[in-house]
Amino acid sequence: MVRARIERGTRTVHRRLLAGLAAAALASAGLVAAGPAGTAAATGPAARAAAVPRHAVTGYWQNFNNGAKVQKLADVDDAYDIIAVAFADTTGKPGAVTFNLDPAVGYSSADAFKADIKAKQAAGKSVVLSVGGERGAVSVGDAASAQNFADSVNGLMDEYGFDGVDIDLENGLNSTYMTQALKAVHAKHPDVVVTMAPQTIDMLSPQNEYFKTALAIKDFLTVVNTQFYNSGSMNGCDGKVYSQGSVDFLTALACTQLEGGLDPSQVGLGVPASPSAAGGGYVSPEVVNAALDCLTAGKNCGSFKPPRTYPGLRGAMTWSTNWDATAGGAFASQVGGHVHGLP
Repeated sequence: MVRARIERGTRTVHRRLLAGLAAAALASAGLVAAGPAGTAAATGPAARAAAVPRHAVTGYWQNFNNGAKVQKLADVDDAYDIIAVAFADTTGKPGAVTFNLDPAVGYSSADAFKADIKAKQAAGKSVVLSVGGERGAVSVGDAASAQNFADSVNGLMDEYGFDGVDIDLENGLNSTYMTQALKAVHAKHPDVVVTMAPQTIDMLSPQNEYFKTALAIKDFLTVVNTQFYNSGSMNGCDGKVYSQGSVDFLTALACTQLEGGLDPSQVGLGVPASPSAAGGGYVSPEVVNAALDCLTAGKNCGSFKPPRTYPGLRGAMTWSTNWDATAGGAFASQVGGHVHGLP
């Protein structure tokens, strides 16, 4: 992501066989399938219930050391329901991605990393592989690269046990071919968790390529956590200009997506975990919580009042779990607790 300009196993048969039972258990616990609220969990031999709560907290885990606290996946706070591993690496094949553990994060082997993924999943979390970032240059611009992307993501899901993929491409994307690629991933893994982290400008209109991609995969898209930071001032859904770093910016910009065709369960608020985590747009946990209240219940709003309430709003995201830990875990404890307490 434009993150302060400082970024730098196969699923077991046992889990698949238990997918039906797990889905029932998740439903009774208030959890939902990976896609939009109200959609049924996938069925079949490759399906399992993805533990994405009705209201979820997403955090990016840094597979590198950029000055934030270095973590292993096991160190990530339990408040995070979706953990996006940042980032996949490009290969010499157009559209294809791979993943390489950075020695800086302290894992002795890839197997140890995979074991931590399984442990997080056993605790009800989803772990997805993020593609892109500020410096990520993955290009999916034709049918061949779309297939390469899908094949490589499917292979990494099988190899590492990732629950899905996060699209965080900041150098543009082609909605036609990214949609083709994600549909191919979904075809092989019907329970895939698909998240997105577009920059604010990418979600200002349903005609933007990112927005078009989100709408094209609406039947299985999990959540779009727009980066409401490093943005300057932008037009809200009422046509007025709002400055980043305010409750109005979060609510008026999220409103565009909520009124533009996405289900509320597919919309999240992306914010930095601390002032050090972004170049601009940091807001305190209290401001994030006020925005969540405004959108879900019509209370604690600023000057912008949304045209309706969206009680099914998915939740919030932060860059990153590492910066949150560096700052004392305020996002996890305060925003995480608030998200999980939404009706």
